[in-house]
Amino acid sequence: MAITTTPEAIHERAEATYRPRANRFGLWLFLASETFLFSAFISSRFVVSGTDQPEHLNQDLALLLTLLLLLSSISAYRAETAIAHDDRRLFQRELLTTIVLGLLFLVGVGIEFNEALTYFPAGTIYGSAFFMLIGLHAFHVLTGILALAVVANLGRMGHYGPDDHWPVEGVVKYWHFVDLMWVAIYPTLYLFGGS
Repeated sequence: MAITTTPEAIHERAEATYRPRANRFGLWLFLASETFLFSAFISSRFVVSGTDQPEHLNQDLALLLTLLLLLSSISAYRAETAIAHDDRRLFQRELLTTIVLGLLFLVGVGIEFNEALTYFPAGTIYGSAFFMLIGLHAFHVLTGILALAVVANLGRMGHYGPDDHWPVEGVVKYWHFVDLMWVAIYPTLYLFGGS
């Protein structure tokens, strides 16, 4: 079997090797910048309000929201694994499960916002930190859901396969990142301190 050594063939092989690495590197740079953003918001919570927190935090709802996101990470991982093994039905089902869990999380955040406005409005020190962090994270969950929906739609149209599923991998990594940020936000708002 002869290997083609024309400049075009060499360029194609180099580009096929380079692109996934470049995509991954770009994604990791993006996630690193997002980590700095979340770190600034999380640390500002302690700078502006110390470890003080109101007694009327809905711990049960916060725990439920955490469980929803942890479950969504499992289903997102299962979707990525399914497409890597060319199981399109499982891929679609797990992506849909991830999207539904993300939407349920946003509904829970809406309930939490409504309750929080009663006990610690945005004008209070803790309230401003609370709404800033929850709002930033909810925005990232929303963008993650939209990205998952785009990937699910493209997958439904026959895109992706075992050898070409970088968009799925990228979106799932972003989703895991968003879930990981909640794992940092949850104790920051609900577990540290107490008044």
